[in-house]
Amino acid sequence: MSTERSSYLYELPEELIATHPVSPRDSSRLLLMDRSSRHIHHKRFSTLPDMLDEDALLVINNTRVIPARIPGQRKTGGAIEVLLVKEEKPGVWVCRVKNSGRLKQGEILELGDKSLTAEFLDKNAEGDCTLRFNTGSELMDKLRDSGFAPLPPYIQKARKSFNERETDLNNYQTIFAKEYGAIAAPTAGLHFTSEVNGALQDRGIEILEITLHVGLGTFEPLRVDDINKHIMHEEAYEISETVAEKINTAKKSRRKIVAVGTTVTRTLESAWQDGSVKPGNAATRLFIHPPFRFNVVDQLLTNFHLPGSTLIMLVAALAGREFVLEAYQEAIKQKYRFYSYGDCMLIQ
Repeated sequence: MSTERSSYLYELPEELIATHPVSPRDSSRLLLMDRSSRHIHHKRFSTLPDMLDEDALLVINNTRVIPARIPGQRKTGGAIEVLLVKEEKPGVWVCRVKNSGRLKQGEILELGDKSLTAEFLDKNAEGDCTLRFNTGSELMDKLRDSGFAPLPPYIQKARKSFNERETDLNNYQTIFAKEYGAIAAPTAGLHFTSEVNGALQDRGIEILEITLHVGLGTFEPLRVDDINKHIMHEEAYEISETVAEKINTAKKSRRKIVAVGTTVTRTLESAWQDGSVKPGNAATRLFIHPPFRFNVVDQLLTNFHLPGSTLIMLVAALAGREFVLEAYQEAIKQKYRFYSYGDCMLIQ
């Protein structure tokens, strides 16, 4: 089993990187990977309900993306950009700050329309800054007026106008989004519509909700060649007692557990302890890569991920590295759309 990052690389034509979602969302393409036959089929997401067992449990992530990217400037006039990462306490956040090299302790940064300010407190060894915002617990209200969607770097640079800001704040959010806290969308959920949800319910497929607030690790590339040496950033998750009980009951009766996205997969596998999924609030650094034994997830719906990323490694742990790379090459050949706003695949 290869532990080299280079084993998970592939060449992607730039024109296949999606910078906007399709409309309607459920018209996106879906590549179906059948692990038992090793066959690949081409579908539309709108037909997802017909691909699943009637008694399957579909588990989604209900995290809500915050408008975490805020342009601003120093009092000297120098441009900066703040990306919220993690709230330490009300009004105090760990952030990534672009052009933070000369910031001084106590310096006040002017953000958005300048009604939002933040005091620079300190910087850690990784280069992340701690900022105290002037709004305290009302920060989310300010962000709705001045914050931008924390789009991945490969499309964020294309977003400059106010109209695109508003559009992305809506597009970069799943229809399940409830719990504020993510700085990246659980992108597998972006394909769902009320029509698809209705068709799932008509087939008796129950949709269960968990929460994992997607954090900085989504943006972080692997910086080591040996994947065993990579350490994931910590992300907080929550599973209710009701959801845990339903999943555990389903596992005992051998009903299929379908994870919508890598965030759901990491949450469920992290919560597996002593033969069952444990409810509650916790945090995970779980890095799923081959070889990994899945205890909870049977099937996975996911987007197409960046070469050499932790996410493509998770997918390879479930479907096999060679089969996944074969599927990616087929998707490229068929001109699927890749990454956050792109098409998806279902691994059965």
